[in-house]
Amino acid sequence: MATPDDPSPESGEHSPLVRIRSLLPGLARAEQRVARIVLADPSSIAHRSITEVAEAAETSETTVTRFCKAVGVTGYPELRIALAAETARTTERDRDLGGDISESDDLPQIVDKIGYSDARAVEETTGQLDVHALDSLVEAVSTARRVEVYGVGASGFVALDLQQKLHRIGLTCFAWSDTHNALTSAALLRPGDVAVGISHTGATAETVEILREARERGATTAAVTNFERSPITEIADLVLTTAARETTYRSGAMASRIAQLTVIDCLFVGVAQRHLTEARHALQTTFRAVGGHRLRVRPDRRRQREEHR
Repeated sequence: MATPDDPSPESGEHSPLVRIRSLLPGLARAEQRVARIVLADPSSIAHRSITEVAEAAETSETTVTRFCKAVGVTGYPELRIALAAETARTTERDRDLGGDISESDDLPQIVDKIGYSDARAVEETTGQLDVHALDSLVEAVSTARRVEVYGVGASGFVALDLQQKLHRIGLTCFAWSDTHNALTSAALLRPGDVAVGISHTGATAETVEILREARERGATTAAVTNFERSPITEIADLVLTTAARETTYRSGAMASRIAQLTVIDCLFVGVAQRHLTEARHALQTTFRAVGGHRLRVRPDRRRQREEHR
């Protein structure tokens, strides 16, 4: 299984806030209260003592120190420095658009916030993606007898996207969102096969159960999830995390899907690169196969008449 406490040195500097959000569900309750204090106003932490944070979270200074170590820093002073550095990089535009959508926002503001949020989801996901785990999954998929992808709800659409992409380059891949069909699929897997479970929370009971069945059959298991200490990561050989921020109107069916699709695109391109000649031929062949179903774009006659005036 992937080891989230030992991030790849090749994955670059991780944002402390991204890491705190990804670890939040797996922290102890008292540590979660500290995390929420930090996430609610990270810029204020540089000016607050450990005692003040502990009191605000209704816990002890020892718990605050445990929280710091849980999120990858040695103690509270290092956390303050990391958050101060991140706050310094935060622009006024980040502060204006990075918040939740409110009832008073007009439509242009909503459009700006959604655009900003989607762009940040992609940027933060790629910034913290475990390249070693991705490379291992690319290798496993490239050499697999078959690839089965599992996801329910919004994650099911992402599973279908991976199926479509791999089929376009001639690899055997099936996506399953019905639990019974998915369990049947997983039960027939064997060593050399790959099972990918997609779950934003990492706690979708059906997806976890299906991935466990696949692992018991000897398949290589991978998880795509937003939270690196979630139940699905305990049974996955390889873990790829997203970094989607959820807000009132942008539930798991929206922000998380964009981040998940980013990971799927990285996986697909990596696999296609391993099969470059075959992939190019397959993409050209499939493009020609559906070419006859595209409507011909006719010239804009009105524009042509205006241009001749």
